[in-house]
Amino acid sequence: MRRTLYLFRREAKPKPRERAVTKGEESSKADPPASMAAASPLPVFLLILLGAFLLLPASNAIYCDEDDCYDLLGVKQDANATEIKKAYYKLSLKHHPDKNPDPESRKLFVKVANAYEILKDEATREQYDYAIAHPEEVFYNTAQYYRAYYGHKTDPRAVLIGLLVIVSAFQYINQWTMYNQAIESVKQTPAYRNRLKALEFERTGGIASKKKGHKQMDKKFEDEVRNEVNLQIQGVEKPSVWSLYGVQFLLLPYLIGKLLTWEMCWLWRYRVKKLPYAWEDACYLTRTSLKIPANTWQNIDEFTKEDLVMKRLWEKGNMERHIVEARKGSKRRR
Repeated sequence: MRRTLYLFRREAKPKPRERAVTKGEESSKADPPASMAAASPLPVFLLILLGAFLLLPASNAIYCDEDDCYDLLGVKQDANATEIKKAYYKLSLKHHPDKNPDPESRKLFVKVANAYEILKDEATREQYDYAIAHPEEVFYNTAQYYRAYYGHKTDPRAVLIGLLVIVSAFQYINQWTMYNQAIESVKQTPAYRNRLKALEFERTGGIASKKKGHKQMDKKFEDEVRNEVNLQIQGVEKPSVWSLYGVQFLLLPYLIGKLLTWEMCWLWRYRVKKLPYAWEDACYLTRTSLKIPANTWQNIDEFTKEDLVMKRLWEKGNMERHIVEARKGSKRRR
C-alpha cells in the first residue's frame, strides 16, 4: 500500500529537487512499477510464441524432412503422375531392401517411398506445392499436413452413427445409475418402510415371523413386493431405450410426422369444429398451464386431477383466480 501511494504521489506532483529517500521509498524503487508488472505477461507470451515458431520445422520439411520430395525421386516439380510413378519404380528396384541389403540404401528407400506417397496423391501434392511456394505460412501448412495424414478419412455417416452409439451408451448407463441411486435413497425413507410393513401386514394377516432367518426373509419379501410399491420420485424416470439420443435421431422423421398430425388434428377439432376438449387433451392443457412435468402429473391422484381440469386453468381468468386462491390457502396454513 505504501509503495502504491508513493508512486501516485510521484506521478501527480513531481518535484525537481532531490530529497532524502526513506526506507519505504528505497524498497519501492527496488521493486518494478505496477504498470510494468501488468504489462509483463505480453512479452512472455511473445517469447513463448517466438519459441514455438522457431521450434516448428519449415513448411516443406514436415513432408520429407530436410529433403525435397521431387529431388528424392529425381523429377521436376511439373512432372506428371506417370513420370513420378516410373521414377519411383526405378528407384525402388535399386534401393529396395530385398535387392540391396546396404543399411544406407534401406534408409534412402524409406525416404523415396515417403516422397512417392506424398506426390502420387493430387491433394497431398497440391498441399506440398503450396508449402514450397509459401514457406512463411508455417502454422497453416503444418495444420494441413496433420489433417491429411492423421485426420479421419472415414465416411461422415459412419462417424455420426458411431458417435450416436457411444453417446447413447453413456446416456443409458448414466440414467440407470441415477435411477438406482434414487431408488436406494427412497428405500431409506420412513414412507417406503411403512409401505413395506403395510404390505407385509396385509399378506401375513398381522402375524409377524419370529424365525432366525427373519432378516433374510424380509430381504426376499422386499424384492418380491418392490414392483408393488409405487415409488414417487420426482425428476427421475426409469430408463427407456426410446429416450436415447440415437433412437430419437433414428425416429426423428416419424416424430416430426406424428407432431404435425397431432397439430392438424388439434386445429381441426378444437379450432374449426369447436368441439369440447377430450379428457386427455384437457389434462394436457391443465398440465402445461401449471407447468407440471408429465411424470409428476401421473403421480397426482385422480380426484385432484379432476378438480384441476374442471377449473379450466388454460383460460387466463381461471388461472389468475387459481393463483390467488392458492396464495390465500398458503397464508392460512402459515
